Amino acid sequence: MAYWLIKSEPNKWSWEMQVAAGAQGTHWNGVRNHLAKLQLMAMRLGEQAFFYHSNEGKEIVGVVEVCKLFYPDPSDETGKFGMCDFRALRAMPRAVTLTEVKATPALAKMSLLTSARLSVQPVRDEEWILICNMAGL
Repeated sequence: MAYWLIKSEPNKWSWEMQVAAGAQGTHWNGVRNHLAKLQLMAMRLGEQAFFYHSNEGKEIVGVVEVCKLFYPDPSDETGKFGMCDFRALRAMPRAVTLTEVKATPALAKMSLLTSARLSVQPVRDEEWILICNMAGL
């Protein structure tokens, strides 16, 4: 199983909104970067992703699960981009901040630090385990 990190600005789509979407989940639209699109296309049902609040908060606040595979994003007039659906699985008992990630040598190569602007990122197994431990999962 692969792991991922998806970013959202909490004033546009917050963890609380994701939770409120319920068990059916909701679409993750608006991706307009080709590498992020390829990441979405690589996702499989049941894979998990960290939910990261970007710009405000700058912290990993929860875990979501892929519940619908890549399909066209109707908000994309070019027809080049798509989206997946995600459902909230669990909140982090303690959010893991960007500052903490930066201060952890074992996370120095994490995409969150090396590809900071990318909204959909892969997370290596060892990074997933470490961040879950830092969050108290």
